[in-house]
Amino acid sequence: MPPMHPALAALLGVIEGLTEYLPVSSTGHLVLTEHAFEIMLRSGALRGPNPLAGEGAKAFDIVIQFGAILAVLVHYRALLWARLVGLLRAEGKSMSLLVALVIGFLPTAITGVLLRKIIKQHLFHPVPIAVALVVGGVVMIAVERYRRSRAITGMTGLEHVTPKRALLIGLGQCVAMIPGSSRSMCTIVAGQAAGLSTATAAEFSFLLGLPTLGAATVYEAYRSHDTLLAQVGGASMATGLVVSFGVAWAVVALFIRYLQRRGLEPFGYYRILLGAVVLLTLHA
Repeated sequence: MPPMHPALAALLGVIEGLTEYLPVSSTGHLVLTEHAFEIMLRSGALRGPNPLAGEGAKAFDIVIQFGAILAVLVHYRALLWARLVGLLRAEGKSMSLLVALVIGFLPTAITGVLLRKIIKQHLFHPVPIAVALVVGGVVMIAVERYRRSRAITGMTGLEHVTPKRALLIGLGQCVAMIPGSSRSMCTIVAGQAAGLSTATAAEFSFLLGLPTLGAATVYEAYRSHDTLLAQVGGASMATGLVVSFGVAWAVVALFIRYLQRRGLEPFGYYRILLGAVVLLTLHA
């Protein structure tokens, strides 16, 4: 199989950038994209082997997250720099944020080591992903309507992310290992349940993605570097990462403002619609 075409890498970069921080599951969308290519090949609309079915393409789905990581680093550069300087000065709020991030990251790190292979073997398929999309959509709509009916706004500001709240968010992130559930959705809803505002829960979710996505990216790049270079190619990898970075930066910049006006409910309807379309297509 020839290396991945840069245009396809750019498409994957757009999908990753759009969906990594929105509560719609980037992994689910990338797996469904591979399945869509398979359908087009079977129907004769495309010819040749599925360019997304190889181990290199699957590894690229993870490595491409580096673009999204960079987007958060750039968008929150002032906050992160201030907290880094604060750590050197032993400032309380900087130490508290670091402790919260470590506590939030540890449950996923442990769960990932124990269950990664099992989840990848049994759940990285269209039907489980579609079910997870629908269930997550229903949960988001229910949570948003409940909060609206009780006029719950939650606490605003990262200083309210206590160790207890960080642990709850970290446990929510463990659920996000199920493809289609969405790391963003699980951590934001867990943050809401812990008493945070939707916007603050989303901001902490973005920051928690730095160690979580970073660890997964480094591990996959190290484990599959030869396969990546052979099946994806340096030019396509660079293209995908640059596109992912640009799109994710735009999403991060706009998403918080959108949440403050509309909340998560519209994304819930999108998830349910997408999941239903996938299930109907598979059983047609």
